[in-house]
Amino acid sequence: MVDTSTEDEFAAFFAEVEQRLRLSLVAAFGYHVGRDAAADALAWGWRNWDRLQAMDNPAGYLYRVGQSRALKAIAREGAAGGDSNRVSAGFEVPEFEPQLRGLLSGLPEQQRVSVWLVHGLGYRHREVAELLGCSISTIATHVRRGLAALRVALEVNVDG
Repeated sequence: MVDTSTEDEFAAFFAEVEQRLRLSLVAAFGYHVGRDAAADALAWGWRNWDRLQAMDNPAGYLYRVGQSRALKAIAREGAAGGDSNRVSAGFEVPEFEPQLRGLLSGLPEQQRVSVWLVHGLGYRHREVAELLGCSISTIATHVRRGLAALRVALEVNVDG
């Protein structure tokens, strides 16, 4: 039997990281795969809570667990004759510039996730860096490069 304090600690952690984790994995791997990967990662976190809570960046570790689960799911789909383009095709973007969905899907994963979390969902660079387990300057670079690639593809001139 799990004691109440352990349940409360995990519930507080879950409330803090679940949405960022889910949205990050959805941005990286599409709605269905990302959502399932986040659920799997959080279930792993509950089963391994003693180990997880001792880590420096438990949310980042769960992102990597989810990433691993998503890649395995995509590989299984491909082996079973499923949609091998699931990562790109499953990426959901609200109504914006019609070309944006395809262009975002074409960005490298780290750029896509960083741009989406920072500009699509309003997270701070620090929050994204903590989640992905990298530095704030790395996130800033991913965002800058991702936005630059989107501007070029959309033929947007920011100079004037």
